[in-house]
Amino acid sequence: MSIRDRPTAPASPWQNGFAERLIGSIRRECVDHFIILGEAHLRRILRAYTRHYNNIRTHWSLDKDAPISRSVQRTEAISSHAVLGGLRRHYVRI
Repeated sequence: MSIRDRPTAPASPWQNGFAERLIGSIRRECVDHFIILGEAHLRRILRAYTRHYNNIRTHWSLDKDAPISRSVQRTEAISSHAVLGGLRRHYVRI
């Protein structure tokens, strides 16, 4: 099939827009708000952000749904809990 990979050049964000967009989202919405105390701490924060990003955070390209779709909630009292150490809040109906 004559398919060859083409590595991207260093410091060329326009060559890999998807990766640059993800890295920018992680920096703006997560890592810039914490003081990282080591590799293990960074991994914990990134795991929590990954759960938030895939399960809770809404995305415009998905019609304001999360990548892992949720069921529609009925209308009752609203409860909230902290995500990422209080950096974000998640609201659910109980």
